[in-house]
Amino acid sequence: MSVADNIHQLKSKLPAGVKLIAVSKFHPAETVMEAYDAGHRVFGESRAQELKAKQAILPTDIEWHFIGTLQRNKVKDIAAYIHTIHSVDSLKLLEEINKQAAKQGRIIRILLEVHIAQEASKQGLSPEECTDLLKDIRLSDYPNIKICGLMGMATDTDNRDLIRREFHLLRTLFDEIKQNFFPNDSSFSELSMGMSGDYPIAIEEGSTMIRVGTFIFGNRTY
Repeated sequence: MSVADNIHQLKSKLPAGVKLIAVSKFHPAETVMEAYDAGHRVFGESRAQELKAKQAILPTDIEWHFIGTLQRNKVKDIAAYIHTIHSVDSLKLLEEINKQAAKQGRIIRILLEVHIAQEASKQGLSPEECTDLLKDIRLSDYPNIKICGLMGMATDTDNRDLIRREFHLLRTLFDEIKQNFFPNDSSFSELSMGMSGDYPIAIEEGSTMIRVGTFIFGNRTY
């Protein structure tokens, strides 16, 4: 099937309130345009240099999400247009995003990345580190960011029970943080979890954003 067919098929099955982020990393701008022409506007990239090149030539109404590991010295390259950064895993990165957003006169939405998988190679704060970070900061000191929720990646495994437990852990942490730190803040509402291989489980466990690439675009060309 075509990219357009894949987009329409996937969207037709999504519950209300679940946003599809089409992960376009390592796919050329021409392929992104196939999804754009099918009506999709929300795309995810994981490398600042690649995102910068695509953003310069693709339509300006695209909502760009950064979903990969972000080096602090690359924040300035995307601060002018990035909609949401999913992968904030340290106070220093949070501070840099706030700094660069202020220079652009913008408020950038961020998600705190939590490490829930068994693979040590995956990034993110531990649940305890995530809670401690929020305890240690005053949100008023960072007026150019908006903490909107959490992001996490499950273990790459065929064990569906393990995947479900990991997503459930993240949902539980989200609920605790919402209650303790953002009880009256409607902006803290996003739970970014689920990719091509496990997004149905993620949705069942409360995901509001799924990050799907392979199902839409096929295998990547590295």
